[in-house]
Amino acid sequence: TPAGCKMRTLALVGITSLCLGAAWAIPAKEERRKVEKPKADLALYENLDLDNYDLTLDNYGEILDLSNYEELYDYGDLGPKIEVGTLAPRPKDPAALPNLGATDEIPKLPPPTTASPVHPAPPWAASAPPALPSCRLCLCIGTSVYCDDANLEHIPPLPPQTTYLYARFNRIGTIRASDFTGLKKLKRIDLTSNFISWADVDAFRLLPSLQELILPENRLTALPELPRSIVRLDARLNRIPSTGLQPEAFRELKQLQFLHLSDNQLDYIPAPLPESLRSLHLQVRQARTQ
Repeated sequence: TPAGCKMRTLALVGITSLCLGAAWAIPAKEERRKVEKPKADLALYENLDLDNYDLTLDNYGEILDLSNYEELYDYGDLGPKIEVGTLAPRPKDPAALPNLGATDEIPKLPPPTTASPVHPAPPWAASAPPALPSCRLCLCIGTSVYCDDANLEHIPPLPPQTTYLYARFNRIGTIRASDFTGLKKLKRIDLTSNFISWADVDAFRLLPSLQELILPENRLTALPELPRSIVRLDARLNRIPSTGLQPEAFRELKQLQFLHLSDNQLDYIPAPLPESLRSLHLQVRQARTQ
């Protein structure tokens, strides 16, 4: 009937509209999800507390104290870095090239003998001293002796050719004049962070090559006499009063360039100071229990 045909037509039109609407709704829903997701991510970051991550160059030094790094690891006896160069160019003159075609005559070996030949000992073998205690307790490399954190209570006997001595972070309490007798090549003594409360007057004065004497973080109450070759003296963080410095103690030290006496008990230092002096530290940066 005409009425039935009209109803079927309307039903088909409705079904088609629903299908088209569903097809259009899917992309729109995906677009809404893409827009809403960044907003949700931003909301998560807004809730984060980033105050603790504000690390700038201004406050970096408050977190990491690197003021003593250079001194704690300053091994002045280490050699400079070797740079590897390029190969030498080939000579332009062909006559300078080796003749690879020629072969040298093979030398004839003497017939073997039953008796073993006796070779003379090298000249240094007769005078070589036995291993010293310092090289058993410490590390001896060339003319350097490394005794850091070895639980030492005194300076061990050193090889006569010692140039650099590092005996930091030990329990050494006294420096005797006999500890460095005959060490004419000794350039640096580093006794940082020990228990040194006394040093003989002549403990360092008779060392003709001594340039650096490093004595911070000890218990010294008097400064011994120094050799005229000294360039750097570091006696910070001790207990030295002004009366512990001899009159005109620095007058004859014509090569002294760096003098560190900060964090002691000084009211004054004896004058005059040498004209060679480039750096002088006398500040008191912290209160210490003496």
